[in-house]
Amino acid sequence: MIVLIQRVNWARVAIGGTTHAEIGKGLLALVGLEREDGDAEMSRMVDRLLRYRVFADSKGKMNLDLRAVNGDLLLVSQFTLAASTGKGLRPGFSSAMPPAGAEPLFARMVATAAARHPATKSGVFAANMQISLENDGPVSFILR
Repeated sequence: MIVLIQRVNWARVAIGGTTHAEIGKGLLALVGLEREDGDAEMSRMVDRLLRYRVFADSKGKMNLDLRAVNGDLLLVSQFTLAASTGKGLRPGFSSAMPPAGAEPLFARMVATAAARHPATKSGVFAANMQISLENDGPVSFILR
């Protein structure tokens, strides 16, 4: 599982020109599921997303997590994160989890995150989404 997180002032998912989900201050998490991922990896990643300290404390040090700042979480499935890009001029997707397995795992991830952190929203699996955001910092990290 590869997750690209971005600390944002706001983020929005639009589908067909209509806003589907929107958050304020928090994390936008783009989620790439790989073939070997399962519930254990998903649960561990949700825990990391909620506890990863990327928000500034009173001294300006990245020491606070999403819960400490009452931040929002926006989860968006993005299979292209699992692409193989080491060779050639075209990405390969053999390491990405096929949609039949990825869709239910992503749905469980959203449900798990929402149960642990009610300020969770998500995009729509396999939809053509337009993501708008204001990256705060900018601050972005790749979690594995």
